[in-house]
Amino acid sequence: MYERLSVHSVTFIGAPLPELRSHCDALGLARLSLIDAQLTEPELPQLVQGFSVDTVYHLFATPEGLSRVIEAASSVGARTVYMLTGGRGELTWEQAAERFCTAIAPCVREAEQAGLTLAIENASGLYADIHIAHTLRDTIALAEMAGLGICIDLFHCWTEAGFADLVDRALPRTQQIQLSDYVLGDRALPARAVPGDGAIPIEPFLAQVLAGGYSQGFDLELIGPRIEQEGRLAAARRACDTVSVMLERLGA
Repeated sequence: MYERLSVHSVTFIGAPLPELRSHCDALGLARLSLIDAQLTEPELPQLVQGFSVDTVYHLFATPEGLSRVIEAASSVGARTVYMLTGGRGELTWEQAAERFCTAIAPCVREAEQAGLTLAIENASGLYADIHIAHTLRDTIALAEMAGLGICIDLFHCWTEAGFADLVDRALPRTQQIQLSDYVLGDRALPARAVPGDGAIPIEPFLAQVLAGGYSQGFDLELIGPRIEQEGRLAAARRACDTVSVMLERLGA
């Protein structure tokens, strides 16, 4: 069983929950990574039996919407709700960040009372219509402003200058780490690959975060033409095997 691994449910996007459960069983997973819409599906209580819900993804739009997600996530024992922030429109980054921090403040307290954490992830500038934190550096700055945790998506930040220092700064707030690989020259978005197939130095990154005391899970987010060509379940199984071997070599 891959005790510290989950496979993001977006990997199997479109699959009904019973099928998702069968994939997780076949992979030997102990953790689930869900999308907020799945929290309202009637089959969910049966799906989560025998699993821990590690994270739930939410696109923030209003405090009221997030409050509903917090309540639903808490009911299935979720550990973290991680978010995209909503877009900035015509605002500067600073104005949009201030607006987000003000809007999110009541939900931060609500999440604490519910026993779960809120986090934001770094995501590509291609998602500027629904997010403002596109580098790990900006994600850290926003998380510090808002009092939130961080979800590090390695795919979108591994090329940043001073990356190792940024990771060290992010680690005390890091609630989840998402892994996938990138094959140099691939322009077929979203262009993700199975860990070990590309150029991202995943194992050195794992060594750094483990040495830095990171104790949470690793979520495999596998989407794009390479994954579809191999087959979602086959790609997920190979990703689990590869990352598990890395973690074993590092003594995790």
